[in-house]
Amino acid sequence: MNATFVSLLASCRLHQIEPWAYLRDLLCLLPSWPRSRVLELAPVNWQQTLEQEDTQQRLAANIFRQATLGLLEEHQPQM
Repeated sequence: MNATFVSLLASCRLHQIEPWAYLRDLLCLLPSWPRSRVLELAPVNWQQTLEQEDTQQRLAANIFRQATLGLLEEHQPQM
């Protein structure tokens, strides 16, 4: 498991991807991502995947991502 994680982070570095943002978005996408398209989530394909409208919609709708980016506070009613 550790070797897989280190390899994933090394691949992020190789493809000039910020690792924490990648991991955040990857964990947000994985639960609902079609198995047949899982290779699109690999660092080598990440930039193209992020540019897809489907991916942008999934990320924008993910409440975990909104919370980690501080976007939920903007939508909360003031008391």
